Formats: sequence, structure tokens, C-alpha cells
Amino acid sequence: MKSTRRALHFDPRGAHLRTTAVTMATVLGTYGWALLVEHEAGLRVDSVVQAVVIASALGRVQRLFDRTDRLSACVVLPCAAAAGTELSTLIQQHPLTGDAAFVVGVAGAIWVRRFGARATRAGTLVVLPLIAVLVVPAGAVPADGHENTAWAAVTALAAVAWGTVVTWTAQRTGLVPRPPSAKVTTVPRAPRRRLTASTRMALQMAAALTAAFAIGRNLWPDHWAWVVLTAFLVCSGARSRGDVLVKGAWRTLGAAAGTLAATAASGEFGPRSNTAVVVIFVVLAVATWLRELSYAYWAGCVTAVLSLLYDWFGQSPGDLLHTRLAGIAVGAVLGIAASWLVLPIRTEAVIRARTAAALSSLGELLETDWRDGRAVRLAQARFAYRVEQLAIVTAPMRILAAAPLPRAVSARWHPDRFTLRSVTALRRCADPVDDLTDAAGSAPDTLTADPAVAQRRARVAAHALTVRRAIGRRPAPPSAAEAAPQELSRAPGATAPADGSVPAVLTALETIDAQLDVLSALFGPPPVLTSDATATATG
Repeated sequence: MKSTRRALHFDPRGAHLRTTAVTMATVLGTYGWALLVEHEAGLRVDSVVQAVVIASALGRVQRLFDRTDRLSACVVLPCAAAAGTELSTLIQQHPLTGDAAFVVGVAGAIWVRRFGARATRAGTLVVLPLIAVLVVPAGAVPADGHENTAWAAVTALAAVAWGTVVTWTAQRTGLVPRPPSAKVTTVPRAPRRRLTASTRMALQMAAALTAAFAIGRNLWPDHWAWVVLTAFLVCSGARSRGDVLVKGAWRTLGAAAGTLAATAASGEFGPRSNTAVVVIFVVLAVATWLRELSYAYWAGCVTAVLSLLYDWFGQSPGDLLHTRLAGIAVGAVLGIAASWLVLPIRTEAVIRARTAAALSSLGELLETDWRDGRAVRLAQARFAYRVEQLAIVTAPMRILAAAPLPRAVSARWHPDRFTLRSVTALRRCADPVDDLTDAAGSAPDTLTADPAVAQRRARVAAHALTVRRAIGRRPAPPSAAEAAPQELSRAPGATAPADGSVPAVLTALETIDAQLDVLSALFGPPPVLTSDATATATG
């Protein structure tokens, strides 16, 4: 009952619904263009399927694009669509070579994430046409040459252009929010002592896809794509071991429910039914809307869409029910196993890194010159963004914590206390941070001149630095916390003008300091840098 109420009220202001409308406008416009091209150029129906798959994913990711990303998409996506069309032919004519090329293409698109946010978004565009290869049923469309290749590139370019118009209009009119700037989303790169997370994820994906191709082609030669697609969906975007475990479970349960629902409705539509096409788009819209509520809803709806698509091609879902369920289960197991066994990314390490990044932006806000309004607003936006990213990472852990597991299992699989409480503590800093930003914008000179504010700012900034060092298990200099406030305090005898904003700022700083105490208790104190260690380090 509780989950039902949450499902009915998860989007009270309709923000996700408006985003879904923008995405579906991109999908339907691209679909109409693909139908026109298919009819005029005499292309195969898989060109339309590829266009819809690309547009549905593009409509979701393009919300974060800026002008540079859109110009990049005009080059990357058409080339990737042409390559995907050629890859589809290669897989049908030379399976081993095609499978290897698919694995290398997907893993390479993940590996390039190590070069920053723009490379990450470009890699996502490369993957979209490759996934479309798995959607069309094997053997449903013959591989008869390369006439679709150029048109696939043209259709992908049209999808980018149309999506840009739709998204730009929606953002300008306030229908959907504008994306954060690159200055907000960019995270400073830490020194690389080990393999980066993107390299680990690329190797995990390569292992999962290789095993999925091998097992799928041997067990289900005509329906191997279900195993490969599930392994990809479980591994893609998995931020940690806990994340991939939850995603694998949701993918399996949701896909099973979607397959059963599509099987029950399989007799209602015949091959090439226009009604089935309408239902497919309706279910796809529901999947896009409910994705923010739970991955299980998205997995179930997308699986139902694929089942209806197979029915449209003349393959009855009822005849393939057991095969699909088995393929989904095997693919999920392979994806989870690869993420847990091949250079795993520990959930604790990810949470520590995201928490430290949020504290870094909080320190920027406290240490910046409050008379520089642009720098203050940038630091506040960075803090809000990084707290949101931490919440995304910890969301699967909340699901694991709420799962009714046996005591012997829960002792090993339930998340540690800092996993859930760190994001809560930082979220409680959000309102005080907003108050500081507003006050700094209204009375910057007053707050800068006040000695009590200056001392408290320095003390809280030093406290945040100490917690960051504890998170990174780095020693803190013995006298750093005491020295900082004295450096920023005003000279004796100086007076500050009275202003009502000063008590509000002191209260906000006190609230932030209290939440830093919570984080300090969660992560523990940093190692003490002794005088001998200091002499060794500096000598």
C-alpha cells in the first residue's frame, strides 16, 4: 500500500511528466521522418526501429547537452548510426567477427569516459545505435547489402536536429529546467594511482558481453539477443557493486512482469498491426515517465515493448515465454557476476568520493570572497549538484537496507551506517547553504566585515576540510584547524555595521557545523600527522 501511494505521488508537480512529453515529442518526430524515408527510399523496416531506439534514448540524454555537445552529436551520432547499420549486417553474415566488434565498440564507448563529461556524453551517443542492433529480432530482416547505411546517418542527424529544436523550445519556455553548466558539473580529477572507474567498467562490460554472446548463441541460437541485451542493461551505468546488484534484481523482476503482460495481450494484435504500434508508443511513454520512480518499472515496460515488437514481426510472445525469461535471468546473472568479480568498484569508495566532492564545493562557498556574487552562486550550484549525485549513488543502498533479508545475509549485504546517513547530513545543509548565498548577495560588505562571521566561517571551513581528510584517510596537520580562524578574523578594536543578516548567517553556519559533526562521527577522525611524520614528509 505504501509503494502504491508513493507511485501515485512521486511526481506531484509534473516535472517528470513534462520531461517525458519532451522526450516523446522527439521520438514521434523522428519516427515520422523515418517512416517517410523508408517509404520514399524503399528501405527495410529495421531502419525505422533503429530511429525510434536512438530517439528514445537521445530524448533522455540530450537534456544535459549544451551547445558544444549538440555540435558534437551532429557528427558522432550519424557516424555511429551508420556503423550500427553495418554492424547489424556483419553480425548476421559473420557472427564471431560481428560479436567481437560489438563488444569492442560498447567497451570503448565506456572507456572514453575517463576523458571527462563531454567524452562521456559522446560515448553514450556511440552506444545508442549499437543497442538498436539487439532490438530487431534475429532473422526478421534479411541482411541484403549496405543501402541503409547512408540513410541511417541522415536519420540520426535529423533526430539530433529535431531533438535540439524540441528541447531548446521546452527549456526556453520553462517547460523543463535548463541543464547545469559545465563549470557546475565538472569535478577536478584526482591523481590516478590505480585503474580509473571508467576502465574498470569497460572491462566489466567486455567480460559480461563476451560471456553473454557465448552462452546465448549456444543455448538459444535464434534468440541470443535477450541474454546480451540484459547483460548490457545491468552493467551499463552501474556505479558500484551495490548499484549493479539492485539494478540486476529490478531488471529481472521487471522484465519478467513485462514479458508476462505482453504474453497475455499477444492475441489482441496481429503481425504488422497499427494498433500494436500505438500501444508500443504508449508503453514507451509510461516507461520514460516511471523510470525516475524505479528501474523496475522501466525494465518491465521496455520488455513489454520488445515483446510487442516481436509480436509485430510475427513471433508470438507465448511461444517464446520460457526462452525470454531464461535469457533475461542468465543475462542478469552474467552482468552482476562481471561487476562483482572483474575489478569491482566498491560502493564505499564511490560514496566516500562523492561525499568528499560535495564537501569540497561547500568549502569553496565558505572560503570564497562573498563580495564576488558569481563565485558564490557557482559554489552553491556545485554543492547542490554534487549532493544530488551522492543521493543517486546511495539510492540502491536504501533499497538493500529495506530488503527483508535473513540476519546472516543482512550482516554482510546491508550497507554501513555512513552509506545512508552521509547524504542525509549533506541534504540538511542545503537550506543553510541557500541562506548563506542569499545573505551574501544582499549584504556582502556587511558579512565580510563582521569578525564573528569571519571567525565562524573559517572554523566551519576548517571543519569541512578535516572531514574531507577523514573521508580520504589523509592526515590533517595538527594546528590547521586552530590557525585558520585567526588568519581570517578582523583586527582588535574594529567594528562591523549592525545588520539583520548577521544572526541569520551565524545560525546557518552553526547548522552546517552540526551536520559536519555528524559526518565526522560517521567517517571517524583523520589520521594524526605527528611531528616525526611531518619532518619526514618535508625533509
